[in-house]
Amino acid sequence: MHFVTGGAYNGKAKWVRSFYGVTEDHFWQSAYDTPKVPLDVSRFYGNVVVLEGVEQLIKGLTADVGLEKWRAIWGSLLGIWQSWENERQDRTVVIIGSDITKGIVPLEKEDRDWRDVTGWAFQDLTAAADRVDVIWYGLNQQLK
Repeated sequence: MHFVTGGAYNGKAKWVRSFYGVTEDHFWQSAYDTPKVPLDVSRFYGNVVVLEGVEQLIKGLTADVGLEKWRAIWGSLLGIWQSWENERQDRTVVIIGSDITKGIVPLEKEDRDWRDVTGWAFQDLTAAADRVDVIWYGLNQQLK
């Protein structure tokens, strides 16, 4: 699993496309277009699967199941995606998430909760990932 993060509009998707040579032959789901969590891995195709906008998936998940249950479900999702990846040696799941955990703390409790939950989810994702890159202004820095 490969986690790619960084600020909004800093070139994460462009970098992933270039790094992996992503074409129409690869599954790419953007939560900015389709906010549904991809549970059905039978829909995945190609050897590289990209899940973009994971912070939006996290927001929807916490809205659907609440703050008490989200982490167990999030762990299950990571396991599902890792299992698909591990079925074949040439598979990679790339998860792209904008870092919303920095800057001014939001005034609304709902937004503060989303920020906190996203930070915890990104920690889980970093622990599960084989590789982690931060993208700033189109340049990557590999952290793991």
